[in-house]
Amino acid sequence: MFSAFGPDAQAKIRDAAIAHFARDGFQKTNLRAVAATAGVSAALVIHHFGSKEKLRSVCDDHVLGVLVRRAHEAGTPGLLGEFMANPEEYQLKVRYMVRAIEEDTPAAGRFVDTLVAESESILRAGIADGSVRPSSDVRALAVFTVLTSLAMLTMAPPLTRALGHDGFGPEVLRRMTLPTLELFTHGLYADDAPLKAAKAAWETTQKNAAQENRDE
Repeated sequence: MFSAFGPDAQAKIRDAAIAHFARDGFQKTNLRAVAATAGVSAALVIHHFGSKEKLRSVCDDHVLGVLVRRAHEAGTPGLLGEFMANPEEYQLKVRYMVRAIEEDTPAAGRFVDTLVAESESILRAGIADGSVRPSSDVRALAVFTVLTSLAMLTMAPPLTRALGHDGFGPEVLRRMTLPTLELFTHGLYADDAPLKAAKAAWETTQKNAAQENRDE
């Protein structure tokens, strides 16, 4: 039985707020609209959450918690499989995260920090069990993986138009998955010449910097 003052009501309000924040943004969303979608009164929203800022904080924690938990439970390949099989299930939560980053809300930094930390954890676990190749800088690699993912999401309209779509939907996700995994699995270059050149240039830069410090 539904109770306006129970956890079911809080969950309905939270889910309605997530949908509104993801679609309309935090500034444009008002509590009356959230209440109407949840089928409750605006006064009940205030009763449960106190303010729009506190409601957003609860939504932040929920969205981030769901995505991180699924990444841990399924692992990277399993989570990719879930995205491929049912991308619509994740679209709302992903849109919510993208909106937070676009609007530079207080949650944006926490989202990115958590994504980097979780990516680094997954990479290190993969290196340990042999499913991921070792890296000279795992932290930087984690930042790169998050950067590429967020770039595709936050720059979706201009990027997805190059594939003949207006937005980042299931078809774009399915088309991007195989080339992305091919890149991560087999690499891009046919040999290690670019890597050797980059290492040599970096070593030269470090030597020159060290020499300048000694000369000062």
